[in-house]
Amino acid sequence: MSKGREAGIDEDQCQQGQDGGSWLWDRPVGEPRATLILAHGAGAPMDSAFMQEMAQLLAARGIAVLRFEFAYMAARRLDGKKRPPNPQAKLLEQWRAVYLQVRQQVAGPLAIGGKSMGGRMASLLADELNVDALVCLGYPFYAVGKPEKPRVAHLAELQTPTLIIQGERDALGNRQAVAGYNLSESVRLHWLVAGDHDLKPLKSSGFTHQQHLLSAADAVAAFLCR
Repeated sequence: MSKGREAGIDEDQCQQGQDGGSWLWDRPVGEPRATLILAHGAGAPMDSAFMQEMAQLLAARGIAVLRFEFAYMAARRLDGKKRPPNPQAKLLEQWRAVYLQVRQQVAGPLAIGGKSMGGRMASLLADELNVDALVCLGYPFYAVGKPEKPRVAHLAELQTPTLIIQGERDALGNRQAVAGYNLSESVRLHWLVAGDHDLKPLKSSGFTHQQHLLSAADAVAAFLCR
C-alpha cells in the first residue's frame, strides 16, 4: 500500500477526544462532502496500514475521516501488551460518546462505520443514533469457520442506509454464505473479486490489493455523497 498521500490532502490532525484517547483526522482540502467516523478492527489500531490507506483515499475523494481507538487498543499503545476487545457494552458506550462529540463539531452528512469489529459495533448503533449512513469494511458476519452461526439478526431490521464492502472469500463472510442471510433492503453489498477480510485478492484474480482499495474508496465516496 502507498505510504504517501494523494495530492490535495492536509496532514493528519491529532485531537484529544473526550473519551480520553487520541483521534486522527484526515480532512480534504476545502469543504468536506461528508464526514465518516471510522473505527478499527479487533486486532489492529487506528493507524494500521489498512486504516491509514482508507482514510487517505477517502479524504482525496472529499470525505473527512475521523479515526479513534477503543479503550483496550489505546491501553495497548501505552504499554505494548495485547488485550482482547472490551466487552460489547463498553465498546458501544465509547462509540456513542465519540459520535456525540463529533456531531457537535461538524456540519453536513455524518456517517459511522469501521473495519470488521469496528463496523459491526457501529451497525448495532446506527438506527439508535439516527446517523446519515453506515459503512462497513470487511463485515464479520460470523466467527471464523462458523457460517452456520451468523451475527446478522439486527441487519434484517436495519433502517439506516448501509454499504458493506466485502471480499468474496472473506473468512468472516464469504459471498456464498452471505447470499443465504436475510438482510434489510437498506443494506447494499459491494463485492470485491477474490478479496479476503482485508480486501486483498488472490493474484490469480488479475486484481491487486491497491485496485481493490481504490474501488472500495470510490464506492464509499459515491455512497456517502449520493
